[in-house]
Amino acid sequence: MNIVLYEPEIPYNTGNIGRTCVAVNSRLHLIKPLGFSLGQKEIKRAGLDYWPKLDHRVYENYNDFLEKNNHPKIWMASTKAHKLYTEVSFGPDDYIMFGPESRGIPEEILVENEENCIRIPMYEDTRSLNLCNSVAIILYEALRQNDFEGLKKDGELHRLHWKEENCPPARALIVRIRKLLSVVLKGRGSYN
Repeated sequence: MNIVLYEPEIPYNTGNIGRTCVAVNSRLHLIKPLGFSLGQKEIKRAGLDYWPKLDHRVYENYNDFLEKNNHPKIWMASTKAHKLYTEVSFGPDDYIMFGPESRGIPEEILVENEENCIRIPMYEDTRSLNLCNSVAIILYEALRQNDFEGLKKDGELHRLHWKEENCPPARALIVRIRKLLSVVLKGRGSYN
């Protein structure tokens, strides 16, 4: 999955979105002009220690982005769209584009791509959601539709273990093995 930020303006938003992209192994595409420097401390602070792990590309303008990515399939997130993001089928290599925080994707681009424009439903008096939230909402729906391919789907406790009866079959087997190991290792030291 690919996330595209068209002329992003706020470094904290881009840093947080970068962190989300690292967490789900998505590439982040940034289309200039940017409202900040990529070396700015705010972007790194928001992305924490994830920023060096981020797979990202920077483009001079929208046409540069299109050419360097062979005119990919792009879903365009906009409050002006007719179609909900849950009404489309995302492919694993699709691109999802978001506009600048203050104005969104230019209408000139939207009208040329009307069939690929999607929106998040909101109460009528709400202008828009925060960019980070919008990216996370739509990106995770796209990942869900692709069965969260390549992502870790279950979690582990740090000190304790989940009850076997509440676990999926593969996890239940691991729980049983851990219980056996703890019995075998009892008296030889603790098992974590």
